[in-house]
Amino acid sequence: MHTVALACHAMATRFEFVLQGYDAVALRAAGEEAIREIERLESQLSIYRPASELSQLNARAAHEAVRVEPRLFKLLQRARNLSEETGGAFDITVAPLMRCWGLMHKEGRVPSPEELAAARANTGWQHLELNESDFTVRFHAEGLMLDLGSIGKGYALEEAADLLREAGVTSALLHGGTSTVYAIGQPQEAESWSIALADPKTEAGRFIATSSETVRARFSPLATVQLRDESLSLSAVWGKSFVTPEKTYGHVIDPRLGEPVEGALMAACVLPSATDTDALSTALLVGGIPEWEKFISLRPTMRALVVGRSEAGELPEIRSLAIETGQGD
Repeated sequence: MHTVALACHAMATRFEFVLQGYDAVALRAAGEEAIREIERLESQLSIYRPASELSQLNARAAHEAVRVEPRLFKLLQRARNLSEETGGAFDITVAPLMRCWGLMHKEGRVPSPEELAAARANTGWQHLELNESDFTVRFHAEGLMLDLGSIGKGYALEEAADLLREAGVTSALLHGGTSTVYAIGQPQEAESWSIALADPKTEAGRFIATSSETVRARFSPLATVQLRDESLSLSAVWGKSFVTPEKTYGHVIDPRLGEPVEGALMAACVLPSATDTDALSTALLVGGIPEWEKFISLRPTMRALVVGRSEAGELPEIRSLAIETGQGD
């Protein structure tokens, strides 16, 4: 049995693959094809590349119906459906709010009430018109702007995993920026891939794809999740956070309120689809403890966890579904 590791930098993060099988040459060829697909998707979906298809769509769709590549159209349909399902807790039209809060370029700023009102008027999945008959997209708000950052890595990993399966790969672990991981099959000499979730009180809040024994030797994880032909996504308020004299603001915006999320520290979601876990982990973080029941009911097979801020501001309050934690539910 051979193990082949590959990596690339795309979508402002590092993607890493570990592939296992009996033919090292075939594994590497399959992995390289999957990496090329991730790089292709970045060139299509990045809002930071002026020539990307998404940037061109953002520039034109408020003034005319814009035809897009069919696979991109289907992704936008999927994202819009997820926005509707979550009542806007996940919303790919959040870009005007991200820009308003200075989070698109990591500087961070508190907008004026007038700036915030203008950004909110240009945000909302309801302003996005998708015409399936000709794959065209139209915006019904002048300043609307799509940002696929909260779903793009999961979608890219899902597409990469499909290519690996088509190439005959039956055992692999893929991750993008340690925020979404996708497991194909099982690793050698184990029944599933073991993923540790760090405790947000003491660690950087990332999951670590390794054995439970190695993880526990380094720190005490909040939870260890077993994956087999499933994806795990984690959303958290740290990362691009910024500090003012009054408070610390996280980088995740609640599109419904137009403000950074405050009610939860971290959310994790497990499902067969990496596209869904990327989006729904964001919705779980935005909804926090108050909307826990609503969002976990969206998928019957979901496993999930939310770490919320307690009323007293002391130990976090935890909700979990089919994910065992060391602190109880």
